[in-house]
Amino acid sequence: MIWIGAVGSLGFTLYAGRHNPSIVLMLLFGLWVLSPFAMLMILKHRAPRYLGAAITLASLAIYGYVALGHPIGHTATAFLVVPLVSWLLIAVACVLRKRAPRP
Repeated sequence: MIWIGAVGSLGFTLYAGRHNPSIVLMLLFGLWVLSPFAMLMILKHRAPRYLGAAITLASLAIYGYVALGHPIGHTATAFLVVPLVSWLLIAVACVLRKRAPRP
């Protein structure tokens, strides 16, 4: 499911920035959008399972909404904020999971 989120999010990012002439900027946006998914794949056995599904569904919903013509403010804002919030959720979930007592 994480792969679907990564590919879909990258697709929406490229679609939303299709009129941007800067290849470097598009590359940086693509890497930033993919970074939470890469970390979820690395932490596959340490992060809670529901976290990958939640981030995938939320990212696709938000990016799709913005990329397909319903931007919230500036289009780039969503593509900057969603990965940041995803990173924060991953960090909090991993810290909480590490502190939780194991049966």
